[in-house]
Amino acid sequence: MVLRRLAALLVVLVIAGCGSAPPATSIAVGAGPDPATTLLAHLYAAALRSYGNAAHVEPSPDPLAGLDSGDVEVVPGFTGRLLVRFDPDATARAPEQVYRSMISALPEGIGAGDYAQSAEDKPALAVTEATATKWGRRDVAAVVRHCKGLTVGKVVGDRSPAAVATCRLPAATEFPTAAALVGALRSGRVAAAWTSTAVPETPDDAVVLSDKTSAIRAENVVPLYRRNELNERQVLALNEIAGELDTGSLADMLGKVASGIDPGAVADDWLAAHPLGH
Repeated sequence: MVLRRLAALLVVLVIAGCGSAPPATSIAVGAGPDPATTLLAHLYAAALRSYGNAAHVEPSPDPLAGLDSGDVEVVPGFTGRLLVRFDPDATARAPEQVYRSMISALPEGIGAGDYAQSAEDKPALAVTEATATKWGRRDVAAVVRHCKGLTVGKVVGDRSPAAVATCRLPAATEFPTAAALVGALRSGRVAAAWTSTAVPETPDDAVVLSDKTSAIRAENVVPLYRRNELNERQVLALNEIAGELDTGSLADMLGKVASGIDPGAVADDWLAAHPLGH
């Protein structure tokens, strides 16, 4: 009798186990080796989780290759860099044009979510206050007028466009640290220094030139994803970031990451202060 009851119980447990729903597959969000894409990967993973999806960050030296192979389902990035990756000869510079050109250049099976119109991390030029006053403008268009003989510098490894609109720049002098570059700018060794719109801190005596005419290619935050592997609600979760994130917040978060705070914790804190779906 006891053996029969145990056998009956085992049958019930097996049937119950067969009828239960399988655990949800965690959506892999690819993170590149740089701090910005790592932070964004955590941000998009957190957005997916806030919509009730299992999601995790998958570090990779080339997350776009992982997106192509199916190792990850989502990869964050910046519109201009992605456009150059898929269409190196593209000429678009304005945010909307870059986004549309990027979409047209995407491989089959890869889609793009909404781009964050207010969140970018694109190269920018900084000059001293004295130079800005001498030029009479605080926009990068002044660089075109003073192109001849212009000396520029950058930190080793940083991105630096070869041209600003019609101005073909000389090769940038490289410096080992941001502090060394700032020192060269102050001393006049270089007239302009490459920085970024999402750099956490800019020296008080430096002027970061605006770019009202899109003389430098746009670099807005955008997620790519594998088509037919995310449902509408999951894509909506990714798109929610575009309406909430701005450059100031991105710079602030990157500053926290640079100070040693875990990027996942930084992303979670930001999302807690900017709840999605409201």
